[in-house]
Amino acid sequence: MDANTPWWQESVFYHIYLRSFSDSDGDGLGDLAGLAQRLDHLRGAGQSLGVDALWLSPCYPSPDKDFGYDVADYTDIDPRYGDLPTFDALLAQCHARDLRLLMDLVFNHTSDQHAWFVASRRDRHNPHRDWYLWRDPRPGGRPPNNWQSVFGGPAWTWDPTTRQFYLHSFLKEQPDLNWRNPQVRQALTEVVHFWLQRGVDGFRLDVFNLWFKHADLPDNPFKPGLRPYDMQRHIYDMDQPEMADALRCLREILDQYGARMAVGEFMGRDARLAASYVGPDRLQMVFNFRFSHCRWDPAAFQQEVLAWQDALGERGWPCYVLSNHDLPRAVTRYGGRHPQAVAKVAAAMLLTLRGTPFIYYGEEIGMPDLRLQRSQILDPPGRRYWPFFRGRDGARGPMLWDDSPQAGFTSGQPWLPVHPDYPRLNLARQQRDPNSVFNFYRALIALRRAHAPLRRGDFQPLQAHPRGGWAYLRALGDQRLLIGLNFKARPISLPFDQPLAFGSAELLLSSASNGHARLSRSHLELQPLEAALFALD
Repeated sequence: MDANTPWWQESVFYHIYLRSFSDSDGDGLGDLAGLAQRLDHLRGAGQSLGVDALWLSPCYPSPDKDFGYDVADYTDIDPRYGDLPTFDALLAQCHARDLRLLMDLVFNHTSDQHAWFVASRRDRHNPHRDWYLWRDPRPGGRPPNNWQSVFGGPAWTWDPTTRQFYLHSFLKEQPDLNWRNPQVRQALTEVVHFWLQRGVDGFRLDVFNLWFKHADLPDNPFKPGLRPYDMQRHIYDMDQPEMADALRCLREILDQYGARMAVGEFMGRDARLAASYVGPDRLQMVFNFRFSHCRWDPAAFQQEVLAWQDALGERGWPCYVLSNHDLPRAVTRYGGRHPQAVAKVAAAMLLTLRGTPFIYYGEEIGMPDLRLQRSQILDPPGRRYWPFFRGRDGARGPMLWDDSPQAGFTSGQPWLPVHPDYPRLNLARQQRDPNSVFNFYRALIALRRAHAPLRRGDFQPLQAHPRGGWAYLRALGDQRLLIGLNFKARPISLPFDQPLAFGSAELLLSSASNGHARLSRSHLELQPLEAALFALD
């Protein structure tokens, strides 16, 4: 990698939903020791995936009303996952492998069992009262405004002890912090220092653009939508001007520690607004989920890539994700009758675009969503909105390591069921298959490491209106790689808008098992659901 380029721009990140990754003690929950035992899968000698950095989901003490995103203590580890010495040992093992680690910071809200909120709700005169957003009712005992919770229902809950409402953008057990209180900001700053001093390499910031609310808490205006939260324009409960100063302060702290970084989870669909949070005095990267929600259509993906690059301009660097703990897995959304072949095309797209890719655990084997009965749903919005929304549990099933009982995830009863296809679909089996999704991911990551254009090069689409497939160049100086992606389960020919000049073309990688792509100066021929990479001279 280039010494003059920030490490996070050239890295491949791997998102670990800890409770579903690997269980070391048989209690059915993944844990830090289990993750440590699996590090060789991620980066190490032998048949490792070869990623560069990990994003670790919250492992702080939590009552688990939202499965760790309701934090009861920001500076400790939940005993179910380990303890601080276990975390320190894991971090040391990661760094020994040249593997970076990001913590997940949930700073919009805490658990209602956090000591700060317990004190805040004790009485109106408690020193912690203003650490949260408490307000008197409107006439008739109504909530202070019309804001709605993301997870359903009003965003205000009545507290009979102190006879006021408190604000929660998510569950009532997740009260929102008052970011306008300097003491709150100072306390959260100390949390950032705590983890940076332990040696973590950065942070993923949960719903960061919700931190500030309008000081007067006015009603949000109405807009058409299917559920109450979607029937409002969220102009007063997020994206307030004060965010710029908060991110500048965070960036100053990160820069004090050297090569540390933060990537933010942006709530919303406005790419230009998301891009406004990226820059030398703000965040290094922000997730833009317009890309993640594209239909399986190359024109849709190209449109979002170009729009995101345009929004970021010269100051920003893109990152891309197709699956995570809040989204149905890409192979489930797109795979249809050919899930493993589609998984390879999606992998080639994710790992060859200009930007930093984030792989979700299990994505490297084409692991699909669980299909759960209503009685098995644990996710709060899934329980509330069934059957219109089945929740996020499907994307959070245990990792499928091998064909042993419980797929090698645990010796006990897993917190969510193991996918029933695990005897056929598991990592150990794919490691033995040279044509597997896993080995295709390994080859792609190795090519990224070997070819600088895939890490730092420009993105040059070869068709203004791609149909059926997608062809583009990644170019750096006189080095060029051509990527061709067939989104269809039939052979296609992709004509280029302009003739392509090259002396020779070397096929570096193809996902096709029978035949492979053929490149000419005027077009590219691809086999059904083939992903192909060429080096051009």
